[in-house]
Amino acid sequence: MPFLRFRLLAVAAALLMAGCAASTLRIDTRHQAAVQASRVQYLVLHYTVADFDESLRLLTGRQPGVSAHYLVRDDPVRVYRLVEEHRLARHAGESYWAGATPLNASSIGIEIVNPGYSDTPEGRVYAPYPQEQIDTVIRLASEIVARHGIRPEHVLGHADVAPGRKQDPGPQFPWRQLAEAGLILWPDAAQVAERLASHRRNPLPEVAWFQERLAAVGYRVPRGGELDDATRAAMSTFQMKYRPADIAGVPDAETAALLDVVAAPDGMRPLAPTTK
Repeated sequence: MPFLRFRLLAVAAALLMAGCAASTLRIDTRHQAAVQASRVQYLVLHYTVADFDESLRLLTGRQPGVSAHYLVRDDPVRVYRLVEEHRLARHAGESYWAGATPLNASSIGIEIVNPGYSDTPEGRVYAPYPQEQIDTVIRLASEIVARHGIRPEHVLGHADVAPGRKQDPGPQFPWRQLAEAGLILWPDAAQVAERLASHRRNPLPEVAWFQERLAAVGYRVPRGGELDDATRAAMSTFQMKYRPADIAGVPDAETAALLDVVAAPDGMRPLAPTTK
């Protein structure tokens, strides 16, 4: 009987191993398709509106259900990877850019520790970013962009993909430095000057004109010709990036000139680094 029991156990073990072997599909990986690309098409930059400890707690906890691939600390400056790049992080939320929506499944999110803004009697004040932190964000972003082949027009702020709902990374974020690092393109200065002179000589375009240009850049904006909250939010977000000195979301000649150039097929150029 002991021998029979041993034989039965041996047969059962063999059958189990055979079943496991049969369930493992053998895949030949010697051949690769020539037409392929990374699933990651966008890089979205955020600020956390919290200090590091609170930012880490929010981005690694189950509530309120948010996450990001990377967190860049301010003091000391350090990069934390919270989600592997091939996995989805819930950082963009309801989002849109140039017809693509939503962006969580096709983007990498970088959260930057920064308190955001405070409302004072003198108006809303945005917190600056330490230069060392910006240098680290640029280095991290450059590696991500190179790894996934992300196009310059797909390096965006959270506000770009959710204007009005989000303001980050805010007007203190130095987008021009990202242009100097080759991460994004920048409006050609000569064309902006030419268009600005033209807009100052002529009446300001109608609101519908601004809406059309904002949509051509990539923003989700109404087309009804009314200066409503959604239009002002998109215009303010555009101003944050290219004209942060005035982000009121009000149409003016400088904004019109910038929109003319940014929306034009040949208006954006690589920007040479500033000599220090």
